[in-house]
Amino acid sequence: MPRILSEKDIDLLSRLAPEFDGESCRGSGMPYKSLLPPLANHYARDPEDFRERLKRLTAEDLEYIANLVFSGEESLHCIPPDYYLVLEAEVSGKLGDETARRLGGYYALSCE
Repeated sequence: MPRILSEKDIDLLSRLAPEFDGESCRGSGMPYKSLLPPLANHYARDPEDFRERLKRLTAEDLEYIANLVFSGEESLHCIPPDYYLVLEAEVSGKLGDETARRLGGYYALSCE
């Protein structure tokens, strides 16, 4: 379910992608509706860069994003599989294996 990014979302995206300069996708001109797809597809150069950016998040930040995924407000749909594996490892390390497995179920559904 698309959403309008909150102040907290904008703060997180700004930490994850300091080069972020607005709420619109450069390619489409449409406002961002999620955090992770723009990070993976527009800012991170590769999975390792994605990992380094995700390391900037606290456990509380990751929990916030995971809860957005679980509520249907954050999309995993456009995240490439190799980037998703990086996300899953970060979630597992900071929030535990159960949360990572649950996130994996949402990712699998987004790929259907």
